[in-house]
Parts: sequence; structure tokens; C-alpha cells
Amino acid sequence: MGAEDNNKERKDIKELKELKRKSRIGGGSERIERQHKQGKMTARERIEAILDPGSFVELDAFLTHQCHNFGMERNRIPGDGVVTGHGTMDGRQVYIFAQDFTVLAGSVGKMHAMKICKVIDLAVKNGCPIVGIYDSGGARIQEGMDALAGYSEIVFRNSLASGVVPQISMVMGPCAATAVFSPGLMDFNFMVRGTSQMFMVGPDVIKLVQNVETDYDELGGASVHAIKSGCAHFVAKDDADCVRRLKRLMSFLPQNNLESPPLAQPKDSPDRVDDSLNDAVPLDPIKPLDMVAVIKKVVDDGDFLEVQEEHARNIIVGFARLDGAPVGIVANHPSVLAGTLDNASSTKAARFVRFCDAFNIPVITLVDVPGYLPSVEEEAGGIVRNASKLMYSYCEATVPKVTLIMRKAIGPAYCVMASKHIRSDITLAWPGAEIAVMSPEAAIDIVYKKELIMADEPQAKREELAAEYRRLHANPFVAAEKGYVDDVIEPKETRIKLIHALRTLERKREARPARKHGNMPL
Repeated sequence: MGAEDNNKERKDIKELKELKRKSRIGGGSERIERQHKQGKMTARERIEAILDPGSFVELDAFLTHQCHNFGMERNRIPGDGVVTGHGTMDGRQVYIFAQDFTVLAGSVGKMHAMKICKVIDLAVKNGCPIVGIYDSGGARIQEGMDALAGYSEIVFRNSLASGVVPQISMVMGPCAATAVFSPGLMDFNFMVRGTSQMFMVGPDVIKLVQNVETDYDELGGASVHAIKSGCAHFVAKDDADCVRRLKRLMSFLPQNNLESPPLAQPKDSPDRVDDSLNDAVPLDPIKPLDMVAVIKKVVDDGDFLEVQEEHARNIIVGFARLDGAPVGIVANHPSVLAGTLDNASSTKAARFVRFCDAFNIPVITLVDVPGYLPSVEEEAGGIVRNASKLMYSYCEATVPKVTLIMRKAIGPAYCVMASKHIRSDITLAWPGAEIAVMSPEAAIDIVYKKELIMADEPQAKREELAAEYRRLHANPFVAAEKGYVDDVIEPKETRIKLIHALRTLERKREARPARKHGNMPL
């Protein structure tokens, strides 16, 4: 009897091992080889590269679809085309799912979706980030409405998790139609050049409806979403590079909305000054300020992770550290469109500020903005609405907000770039900053119109009046007299002053009126 029990036990274990083997090999060696030839890792290889060695705990490895139509009953592979579970990344717990293109082209059916929903639910319950890897042929047509229901269940979870735990999507293959809603709702999207695509409607349908020839990469490749749409926050050269970039981003983010972002032991002294910053503003007012160089001179070890680097380049957003503490940085980019704000830059910055606010990351705003881009197209494109998004985001944010006006802060753009009036906690300025309702050169044409007409030497008079207007209205000391600027600082001390400001705001608490939610002008 005992021998029979042992034999039975060995049979059960053998069956268990066989099922796990089938789950691990997915669609088999030929399809795995095909994935590799396309320059792509498999789902499991991606998870292994992301997580700490040996930390992955798989969930639902035996789950399979329940479809019995179109011969699907003969095509049942354990796992149903998605690998799900949890593990650690640099010692911190994360939940993860990776679609497996080798199994039914990673298509989404009811059970496939159920697996993804489970890990998102667990991530929210346990206060851990969720990483989703998308590589799928789309909805599983054989399952009909069940596939659409599954997608909708995933998206509902994404909406509930938004602002609760960081959600990171890695589009590392095709992602089309209903599938794009999930990465579209996540906080950051990674794509890979040459192998990633996101689109709502495919090339064949566009050809049919519009008679326009296009291909997958031209329609929804990484470059399109990095430069034009802004849907891709980071673009990698291959899967390994994508994983490396993910880990760098995650190092700045907290586990959830109730925790502070992770501190790092700084190598850079908090008391470091940089004399070169005193000459950072060019003497020629037409010459642009090198904002990226300034940022790198101020933050810890020159380490700045720019987000959406190729999109709406007239504004810069990204993560850095000051004395070891993560901060979000928003900065005008005078080298692009003279640093003016437009539709795309307003939306880009607004979403970034809202993310930082949701996850307790202080926001540093570096200002050199001459105004909004004058353009008929921009007005028709909704600049009123999109500029209001950025204004709303800063007004809504309750994290520490420190603003530094470096050169120009003119007109409505001054107001929206985290001014004191929309509740910047500490506002600093460099001594040469211009803060005014409009530039002195434009203002004198209105204020001193008669004097200019009557002047014997109009150009000399213009320079004299512009200097007078600048002395009376367009300099940081006037703003400081009114309490709109808290301190005018020597540029070389920028790092010291920003770190000190953040230290004073470490325990900041700020309430807002009770409400279900605001109505942001989307």
C-alpha cells in the first residue's frame, strides 16, 4: 500500500512538472526562435531581465482558455498567452505581466484578461507598482465578445490603480485597437524602435477608408509616438535597453501614493556652488539659455532622466535628485521655439506635474518663458483649453513646489509656470530676471506711444524708455518688494538654495475643498 502511494505521488509530481514545462515553453521552440529573429525577447526572458534573479513568483501558470469554438479546444496551452506574477526589482516588490506572442500571438481572451486583472488587483491591495509588457496580436477573435469584455475589465483596473500605484507599460511588440487603452492609461510608456507599434486602426482599414498607403511603423511606431503623439515617454534601441531604462525610471518612484520616493545616498555635496552659473544667461538677449546644461549643473552628480525627450521639446520634464531626494523638474527650453508655450508643451507638462503630485514627488520649475507661441493654428488647436490644463495641474498640486525664474517670465506664461499666485511655496529669481505683463520693448509701444512719436531720435528714446520700464516693472526686485518673489539669489548658489527650500517643505501639508473630483479641461 505504501509503495502504491509513493508511485501515485511520483505520478502526480511528474504531471505537475510536465504542465509547468508546457507553460514555460509557451508556443514551442520554433515560435521562440521566430521571436528571437525579430530581435525580441520572449515574455519570460523579459521578466527575468527586469526582476532580481530568482525573485519571480508566477501566478496562474496552469490557467487556460475555456473556448470550444473554431477548433480552440485542441489548442490549449497552460498560461493562455500571458505570464503573470510578482518579484523584486532592486529589492523592491513589483507586480508584472508579460504577453507571450508565441502563444496564440499573445491574443487577449477572457482568461488571459482575468490573469492580468488579478495582478493589477494585487498590486493595488499591496501598494506595489505594476509593470505591463504588451506584445499581442489583439483581441482573440475566436472568443468574440468575451475578448472585448476582458479588455474592458483590464482598463477598469487601470483607472482604479491610477494615482494609487505607479503603472508602467512596456510596449515591446504590436499593440492595436482596444489593447491601446491600457498602456494609454498607464503613467509611463516605453517603446522599442523597429519592433513596437501602437495604433487604434490598422493600415488595411486606413487603406480601405482613406485610400492611403501606410505601414505599421509609419502608422504607430516608436518614433511616431515619441515625436508626434507623445504617447511614448521613453524609446529604447532594443529589449535590453528598454529594461535598463525601466530600472532607471523606477529608481525615482515610490511604491505607492502613501509613501515618499526612495532616497539615495548622495555623492554630491549639498553645499556645492557652481561659479559658471553666474554666466549661464547670455549677455545677448537673443541667444538662448542652455537649460539642460543648467539642470545638470544643479542636480546631484549631473544625473537627469528626461521624460518625453523628443516630444514638445520647448518644455523639459524629467526626474533628478537634490541631496539624494527625487524631484520632478519642469523647465522651459529656450533653444526650441524660444521657450514659448504651446498646445503640446502645455499638455506634456500638465500630465507630468499631476504624476508628481499623485506620488509625493516635489516639483522644481525653472522659468525662462517669453509667452505663448503666437499662431492661428495654436489658437484653433485649443491653446485656451490646453494652457488651462497646465494651470489647473499646478493649482491642484499639493506637493512641495519651488520655482526659479531665471530670465524671462512674461504675461500669462508667467502665471502658469508655477507662479506664487497659483501657490508655488517658494519662488526664487536670478538677478537679471524679467517679470512683466509683457516685454519692455512691447510695453513701451503702448505706454509711451506719444513720446516715441514725438521723439527726435526714436531709437535712443526707445532704449531709454525700455530701460525705465524695466527698472519700474520688469525686474525681480520689484516682484520681491510685492512679495511675489521670496528671494533673489546669485545663480552660482542655485543648488544650495533649492535644497534648502526643499528641506523647509519636507513636512508640508495642504488641504483642498472636499469634492468627488475636479473637472479638468480635458
